[in-house]
Parts: sequence; C-alpha cells; structure tokens
Amino acid sequence: MTDLTQFRAEAREWLEHNCPPTMREPVQSFEDYYMGGRNPEVAHPDQQLWCERMAGRGWTVPHWPREYGGGGLDAEEQRVLREEMARIGARRPLDSFGISMLGPALLKFGNEEQKQEHLPPICRGEIRWCQGYSEPNAGSDLASLQTRAEDHGDHYTINGQKVWTSYANKADWIFCLVRTDNSGSKHEGISFVLFDMASPGVTTRPIRLISGSSPFCETFFDNVRAEKKNRVGDEGKGWAIAKYLLTHEREMISGFGASSGPSPGKTALETVGTDAEGRLDNSALRQSIAQYQLDARCFAATMARVGDEVKAGQGLGAASSIFKYYGTELNKRRNELNVAVGGENALGWEGDVYRGGEAARSWLRSKGNSIEGGTSEVQLNIVAKRVLGLPDA
Repeated sequence: MTDLTQFRAEAREWLEHNCPPTMREPVQSFEDYYMGGRNPEVAHPDQQLWCERMAGRGWTVPHWPREYGGGGLDAEEQRVLREEMARIGARRPLDSFGISMLGPALLKFGNEEQKQEHLPPICRGEIRWCQGYSEPNAGSDLASLQTRAEDHGDHYTINGQKVWTSYANKADWIFCLVRTDNSGSKHEGISFVLFDMASPGVTTRPIRLISGSSPFCETFFDNVRAEKKNRVGDEGKGWAIAKYLLTHEREMISGFGASSGPSPGKTALETVGTDAEGRLDNSALRQSIAQYQLDARCFAATMARVGDEVKAGQGLGAASSIFKYYGTELNKRRNELNVAVGGENALGWEGDVYRGGEAARSWLRSKGNSIEGGTSEVQLNIVAKRVLGLPDA
C-alpha cells in the first residue's frame, strides 16, 4: 500500500464517520455557506460542528502549513481529499475572505508574528474578515484612494470612507488600504493595514440591492486607531500586496461559475417534465442545459488544475482575470437558465411557492459579478495586454 493509498483510506474512513448527513446535501442558497466569526450566522447547528471537526484536522484550509492551522497536505493529498469529499457530497466546512484573500497575502507578505496571530483563527473560523478597498471615487481606479492614515508613533489614526465593503456589518476585522503618504505617485504611499471592526470610530451602513439583500456596506472611519504592528509589509508599499490579493479575489469570484447552487437540469425536469425516452421534454432547452453543464465541468476542472499549480508555487498572475471573467459569465448563464426553466415559479418575489424568490433574487444578484472584483471590461483589457500581449489602441 502506497502512502497516498493509505491517506485515501484514512480520509475516507474519517469523512464517513465525521461528516454529518446534513452537510452532505447540496448547497441550496447562500445561507448554506458557513462564514464563521465571533457571532456566526448558523442556518443549521451541524455547520459549526462540521467546521470544528475539519479544523481539528487542519482541513478547513488543507494546503496551508500546519504551524498556522492548516493541514500541510501536498498537492496529491489535496486532490485525494477533494475527491473523497466529493464522493459523499461533503460541503466545504468554511468559506471566508480570510481563507480566499487575506490568508494568501499574509503567507506571502506577513511577518511571523502576524501569521501566528491571524492565520490559526482564520482556519478555525473564529474571526470573519472584510475587505476595505473600494471608495466612492476609487473603484476601478483603486490607486486613487483617499482614506488617510496619520502616523502617531506606534499607531495610525485612520479617517475616510470605503464602499461596497462586503459584509462589513458582520465582520470582526478588516484588511484595509490606506494612504500614508501623498508625496509620490498615486500608486506609492499606500499601506496595507489590519484592524478590529469593533474599534471606536468604525461605522457601517448596509446598501440595499435590487435583489433585496444587503451584502454590501458603506464603511466610515472617524479617528480609528490601528496598531502599526498590524501593518503588513513596509509603509507605503501596500500596492504590491493589494495587487497580489486581487488575483485571489478574482479567483474566488470566478468560483461562482463552478458553484453547486440550484441545478438548471433538476429544475427543468421538475418544471418541463420528460418525454417517452425519459429525456427533458424540450430539445432546445435540453441542448442549452447540456452545453452549460459541459462548460461548467470544464471550467471546474481547469480551476482545480490551476489551483494545484498555484499551490505548487506557480503564480496565477494576470490569468486570474480570465477565470474571473469566464466564471462571472458562467454564473450568469446558470441563473438565467434557472429563471428560464422555472416558469412562473421563478418570477415570484416571496412566499413558499416561490421559495422566497430565490431564483429571481439570485438572477438579479448575479449581474453584480461583472462589476465586483474588477469590472468585466477591465478584466478583458488585462487579458488583452498582459496575457495575449496585444498592443494598446
């Protein structure tokens, strides 16, 4: 028996005994994702239990080093773990910006004290993070940000505003871009700072979206104290960290394209029915769904392959823009199909018969994917210039 075969057998046995049956059911809505935090939102008690059990093995973030709370698994072991989780339909135990964005930045740019302080609580789901990047006048042109951080020796005093801060009203800490120097170019003088959202002077205000939900917030800083020990990297050199983190954010958003939300195929079978041969009783719709399913599987396989390459030390870089763009379009296609095949029941806004308006709300929400994390137009420009090497117009 090889070491990998033994690992598979052990992982299979452990998952069978420790993954609750409720955590083997497909994710149906955003509430099915467990985000952790000091005051976690729990749709089912097994969400916390599953997270705690997986965190005990380091498998909430299996590719991170063991000394920081991860599993320390190599690329092949990670692949085996994914396969064994997929075999029983096990959900991811924890989803967070700490895992998908801040963690990779800390592993690359943070000092040892910062890694020891912040990474293990992320792995255990104890601290929920939000991202302080965009501002009212600094969106796609992020480097023009104006939130200020004044030097007071051992700490900064932060004043300014961020916007589109996802779940700022539910987050425990924030990783934030602030301007510490105005003397150079707009890309210089930006620092990357971490601080507690419970600090005096932090105010959040949810932004209500067309879908009816409020995942985004306006965030205001009024003389907020941020300790210098929580500045990541050198002062004024935060832009390099910001760009690196953005590649991981775009990879995270692209994952929506391969997510396990409501299946258009299942919805179509329930709504349209089947023909005498047991196939979906609408050939045109059947072809559209089959093409979507094929594209989604190819995209998921490509994401997994590139993910293994990144974890093996190969950079993702500008290619993240390819995945962000395609994942966005794929997610929009899935939601459009769910609305198309759902018929009248996909158009309702509330009530049990409409499942709380899930299909319509998700369809509207998916449109925002082409804006958040960098607009689709910006991503296509990046692909043209930095991946394809095309000349400027």
